[in-house]
Amino acid sequence: MVEHTLNEYLDYLRTIKHYSPATIDSYQRDLQGFVEYLREQDITDIRQASIHDIRAYIANCHRKGLAESSMQRLLSSLRSFYKHLIRNNQIGSNPAADVRAPKGAKKLPKVLDVDQVDRLLSGTHTSPLEMRDHAMMELMYSSGLRLSELVNLDLLDVDLSAGQVKITGKGNKTRYLPIGQQAREALSSWLELRESIVNTGETAVFINHRGSRLSQRAVQKRMREQAQKTALGVHVHPHMLRHSFASHLLESSGDLRSVQELLGHANISTTQVYTQLDFQHLAKVYDQAHPRARKKST
Repeated sequence: MVEHTLNEYLDYLRTIKHYSPATIDSYQRDLQGFVEYLREQDITDIRQASIHDIRAYIANCHRKGLAESSMQRLLSSLRSFYKHLIRNNQIGSNPAADVRAPKGAKKLPKVLDVDQVDRLLSGTHTSPLEMRDHAMMELMYSSGLRLSELVNLDLLDVDLSAGQVKITGKGNKTRYLPIGQQAREALSSWLELRESIVNTGETAVFINHRGSRLSQRAVQKRMREQAQKTALGVHVHPHMLRHSFASHLLESSGDLRSVQELLGHANISTTQVYTQLDFQHLAKVYDQAHPRARKKST
């Protein structure tokens, strides 16, 4: 019965909500973990779980050192699942509705400063794959793309003459983003070379040496290699360019709402983390520059 209930819900996410396979796998892991915990408590039907069972499970996860973000995601999975059961008249109320995850120390995203970005994107690019990598990184920093948005980009999504890219982000939401001049030039150069590599019928903007769509893992590998080549001295990953885009834009403009729109965040609270990064930068400048910020040397 439990397996049937879970499978029916996952099928609903797949066929009705059109969630990605990765998102469905995440929901499945979260729900399966809770089912296993309930079995240890001699509860064989997930529909019989109470708010006390869910609170005890979250407390158990907290004791095991599960990150706050993971517990928030887990609770979101449970709330959505029980909402589905309510809609189908299988239960009367949502036992996860009022459960909150324990607060942990909030980690700020790691960003590159402007000089580090310049170093990462500098240098000569002669081979087709080097031109491709350069175009990818320029576009990610120029427009703040997620890794999944980058690899899913198709030719029809890019309008270089208008300096615009169409992005389909989380929840299949569409947004249109500007492309900076340097990213436009890098993309134009890559797209000319792409024609000599691409397989017939392939629509992806970024392809591998075999002519098919580039994978997320390949992008991560190439970016890590580029950071090592330019001796940045830090571990660089694709999302770091998105964080840097947001941080630098907010630092220059102070326009939180616009940054939220560009990033495709549903809630402005998600974007507000970059204001903390901006404050950290200002505080550092203050400490270094203000005559009364530090003790005088003896």
